[in-house]
Amino acid sequence: MNADKTICGRDPDSQYVDLAVEVFSMLADATRVRIVLALRGSGELSVNQLAEIVGKAPAGVSQHLAKLRLARIVVARHEGTRAYYRLANEHASQMVSDAIFQAEHSLGGVPRHHHPQADTVEEESA
Repeated sequence: MNADKTICGRDPDSQYVDLAVEVFSMLADATRVRIVLALRGSGELSVNQLAEIVGKAPAGVSQHLAKLRLARIVVARHEGTRAYYRLANEHASQMVSDAIFQAEHSLGGVPRHHHPQADTVEEESA
């Protein structure tokens, strides 16, 4: 019976709007965005691997990962004294990709993601 009263999460008066703002604020940091980008195709990576990829000290990356973990954007798996991180789901990766696509629009012209061969060029270089 309560299912009929459920508000769609995408309605302007949804209870999820405030939570979505918290997610955006969590991702409003270049290092965290870089961490999400590094994890999106890698499966899982250690703090040291992520630090090398994003060009930051492991201690700083670890602090960012703790915040991302609290926001349930990443999850950790411990193996001995090492922690390995992966994205909790595909939504953070999609959000970051969409934000980058939106940023490409601000440069003017036709953004790279609108070129039909952009996907094949990215796949070939990978």
